[in-house]
Amino acid sequence: RPGPCAQPLSPQAVHAAILRHRFLIVRAKELRCGPEQSRRFYREHAGRFFYQRLVEFMASGPMWAYILAHENAVPLWRSVMGPTRVFRARHSDPDSIRGAYGLTDTRNTTHGSDSPASASREIAFFFPEFDERRWYEQEEPRLRRGQVSHSPQELHHELGAQEAEVT
Repeated sequence: RPGPCAQPLSPQAVHAAILRHRFLIVRAKELRCGPEQSRRFYREHAGRFFYQRLVEFMASGPMWAYILAHENAVPLWRSVMGPTRVFRARHSDPDSIRGAYGLTDTRNTTHGSDSPASASREIAFFFPEFDERRWYEQEEPRLRRGQVSHSPQELHHELGAQEAEVT
């Protein structure tokens, strides 16, 4: 979501939390969604009282999108983010991303898929060039076996030199 990009230290803190919890960053990119794209992304919430506010916030500035990998990635990421409601996050989980950096329930710093099916749909939305099936078949097994390193320049994990040579 745009919130972390508007606060100078938040993007680095979110990235550090991702690494601290040992997620593999499969892909990462900075992007900006326009109002129409934001409406499409949050279409499941159309008609709810917060929908327009959410769409406007999503379209308000640049953001970072990540594809994260970890065993049980969806529930783990939701735990790292903390409760959706910032007030609750600040009191029950102040060290969570939302507890530390969230401003309001709409501007709660991060988004996380609620299921593997939602994650697949959202990955396709933000990374249309990414072939998830191919990744699971070819890259994911190699990442499990190989030396993985984090590329600070690319902001994602890469196979180590030895593993990258194996075909």
